[in-house]
Amino acid sequence: MIKFILILVYLCLIFLLSIIYKKFNPSNKEFLRKIIHIGIGPLIPIAKYLEIDRYSALLFTSIIAVLIVSNYKYKLFPTIEDVDRKSFGTLFYCLSLFILIYLYWDKDPSSLIVGFFIMTFGDGFAGLIGKNYESKSWLFLEQKKSLYGTITMFLTSCIVIVGIGYFFNYSFNISFFLIALISTFLEQISIFGIDNLIVPVAGGIFFNIFITGL
Repeated sequence: MIKFILILVYLCLIFLLSIIYKKFNPSNKEFLRKIIHIGIGPLIPIAKYLEIDRYSALLFTSIIAVLIVSNYKYKLFPTIEDVDRKSFGTLFYCLSLFILIYLYWDKDPSSLIVGFFIMTFGDGFAGLIGKNYESKSWLFLEQKKSLYGTITMFLTSCIVIVGIGYFFNYSFNISFFLIALISTFLEQISIFGIDNLIVPVAGGIFFNIFITGL
């Protein structure tokens, strides 16, 4: 029980930070979501460190997903979905985490963390940079993408993949950059927030295929 209390405390701190930010900067809705998006990133390493089992991790993720679905209708936590476009990104976020936990929690934690970190940090920072710094932009499936945001996605994904690979003692591999490139391309497909599903799942699967082989 104490392990789940620690997880809940961490989540509450992230939400508290977003609420405090909203109080002083109510107009920057996208940044509010990114605080949560990026802040949840360390949750998986924390859960693994606490030795939470796979079943409990799946159950916890499912409960969060149910709350997210309820929030779409009842707006219990408006900060989460307070954006100026129709998006199911938060639900896809939970779904991708559920899939990665199911596939790799015990079998291949490095692929799980790579997939999740590409989404939380790569996609998260790409959104922040792309929204706050002007650069060449284009429309992909009616979604606006920017040069700075795309470069940020690729570079952050490279850092994540190389860093996790090094931490888990995998030799340097040119496939690190291929996985980052694939993830960057998939991030372009962001209609309804589906990039929060396809980017992390693909990142984890390709890391498993090309690097770990587990």
